[in-house]
Order: sequence, then C-alpha cells, then structure tokens
Amino acid sequence: MGVGELPTEYSPKIHGPYDPARFYGKADKPLGEVKIGEFGSWFARRNKSPQAISAVFGRAWWRWQHKYMLPRKAGFAPFVQLLVASMATFYLFNYGKIKRHTNAKYH
Repeated sequence: MGVGELPTEYSPKIHGPYDPARFYGKADKPLGEVKIGEFGSWFARRNKSPQAISAVFGRAWWRWQHKYMLPRKAGFAPFVQLLVASMATFYLFNYGKIKRHTNAKYH
C-alpha cells in the first residue's frame, strides 16, 4: 500500500464504502484482553513497519475527525483539544529552557 492506495485487505464487495478510520486486516485480540503471559506473543504478531505505524496514526486521526470535527453539530471540544495538545507539545519542546528559570535569591 503506497500513498493514495487502498489497503490490500479492503474489498468493496465485502466491506462497502471505504472508511479510513477502520482497520481492514485480520482481527486479533485487543490489548485490553491480553493476559500478561500472552503479551510477548501478542506483540510479536504486530506489524511494526514504518508504514504500519503511519497507518495507525492515520486511522486514529480519522477516528478523531469522525467523532469530534465532522458531526453536523460539532461543539467546542475539538478546538479545546487541539489547543491543549499544542500547549503540551510546545511545553515539552521548551522544557529545557523553562526548567532553568527558577525564583531564587542569590545572596
């Protein structure tokens, strides 16, 4: 699957219209149902290629879009979420500079 191509597991006859927020691969046990002893084998079955990781982020983005931004009566929540996420990101980027600024008396 390259840029602009549909997943190879997707079939229009079986799945209907394409939804970018849906995983069309073989279903596996969700992380919440995995026992501690099974975690190693469960993690080994994951596809850890850069393409698969970017697909995970793309599906997460589309799920967020469908839930918060695209409904007809979308509220104020997505804008607040983006604002908080950007504030947290820039705080992490600048943490090295911020932590040196302390209120201390030098005498």
